[in-house]
Amino acid sequence: MSAGRGDRAAPPAPDGHWEVRFADAASAMRTAPGPATETPRHHRLKGGLAHGTHRGQTCEQWQIEVTGGGRIWYLLDTARDTCWITFAGTGHPRATDRR
Repeated sequence: MSAGRGDRAAPPAPDGHWEVRFADAASAMRTAPGPATETPRHHRLKGGLAHGTHRGQTCEQWQIEVTGGGRIWYLLDTARDTCWITFAGTGHPRATDRR
């Protein structure tokens, strides 16, 4: 059964933590997590960040720019049809800073 409006997006939160739930059915969509066309706010990371490894599987790493600094990074594990969130934060990730 697919997730829908009001369903949990994460396991139940322990006391003192926030619940994470889907606001509507569209936000619970689980197909094609990579965009059909990359945009300036939803794109694959470049260089050494273009790939990441999870459970021994090397995957493409993507970024969604939520705000000016806020980012969500995720791995597309096509072997397991799984999207692994690797970073979610309100500040710009330091790993992308050029030195």
